[in-house]
Amino acid sequence: PFNLQESESENKLDGETASDSESKSEFGGSAPVPTSDDTPEVLNRALSNLSSRWKNWWVRGILTLAMITFFFIIIYLGPMVLMTIVMCVQIKCFHEIITIGYNVYHSYDLPWFRTLSWYFLLCVNYFFYGETVTDYFFTLVQREEPLRILSKYHRFISFALYLTGFCMFVLSLVKKHYRLQFYMFGWTHVTLLIVVTQSHLIIHNLFEGMIWFIVPISCVICNDIMAYMFGFFFGRTPLIKLSPKKTWEGFIGGFFATVLFGLLLSYVMSGYRCFTCPVEFNNDTNSFTVDCEPSELFQLQEYNIPTVLQSVLGWKTVRMYPFQIHSIALSTFASLIGPFGGFFASGFKRAFKIKDFANTIPGHGGIMDRFDCQYLMATFVNVYIASFIRGPNPSKLIQQFLTLRPDQQIHIFNTLKAHLLDKGVLGNPEDA
Repeated sequence: PFNLQESESENKLDGETASDSESKSEFGGSAPVPTSDDTPEVLNRALSNLSSRWKNWWVRGILTLAMITFFFIIIYLGPMVLMTIVMCVQIKCFHEIITIGYNVYHSYDLPWFRTLSWYFLLCVNYFFYGETVTDYFFTLVQREEPLRILSKYHRFISFALYLTGFCMFVLSLVKKHYRLQFYMFGWTHVTLLIVVTQSHLIIHNLFEGMIWFIVPISCVICNDIMAYMFGFFFGRTPLIKLSPKKTWEGFIGGFFATVLFGLLLSYVMSGYRCFTCPVEFNNDTNSFTVDCEPSELFQLQEYNIPTVLQSVLGWKTVRMYPFQIHSIALSTFASLIGPFGGFFASGFKRAFKIKDFANTIPGHGGIMDRFDCQYLMATFVNVYIASFIRGPNPSKLIQQFLTLRPDQQIHIFNTLKAHLLDKGVLGNPEDA
């Protein structure tokens, strides 16, 4: 039978090739980071009589409940707090990945790696959040002269900031270590791509409605918990060598549990406007609002049950929200493709012979260990909304229209009027 408790030998790299050895030499041959017991002392004392397997189960369970409670609290506090938390998580994940590279890079005493890494993080965040502010707070930006100037030249300023960092990197190059420095330059940019870009997508999903933020994240959390539970109690068949504790039983059990959970959570949340309405900025009160008339996605519809299932269920129709159908796609991705984000992270950690990205959360590792699947999920949700849900936003089109010159506005008005007359929407010229 397959042993779920990962042994020391399983933590070692398998099949290291010649090229791996060369890379290790190039990067200074750093030793594996020793693993320490970061479990709080109070839990150590309370669970001292249990075996290591069950002790780990209880530690993970207690800390998971604590994190879920914290998740509910920040949801209650509203979208501004959620955006702040996403920003903090992004910075912490970036720090954990960059620190791994810095430990290698620092052994050569080369300049500016950490400084330039954080500088590029600042530049990329300035670019992305500047775009978001312009999109969602357009009237506020137009009202304030400094913001209007920054918005108008935003991309040029962002590019100038990046060029400054680029020139600083070129000036920092040291003879005999060019290759390593370019490795680290690429390391920083890939980290920015993985962490910052996808954090920005999470915020875009949040602005589409809290439900597009909460349901995908909850599905990933549910799948992680249920896959662990099914694997812990029933797991026998190894799933993938990168993660020896992952089993087919956990993978399949997590899939069915996550789909069911997604349907139930979507049904509950679809009935509340505070979750389904897009997050918008109210210029009168200078605050966010989440009040609207629910779209068809969040209105109960009657669906016919397939004939094959009618005799089994005893129903001919079922009333459900259209969003629940979309939740099946979200939960399926979270349970079948989402785990590959975790497998990718496992491969990365094994490449550098580390067990976790950090020891921030006892029993769970670092923040990046918890968000490896979430970032992949956020990208899918953003692509899914753009492909199947969202159409042109009338308010944004009007905002763009108002920034044009008067002659351009008149031209668009006349073109639109002629188009509506031609389609018969306007009965006669006087109606226009």
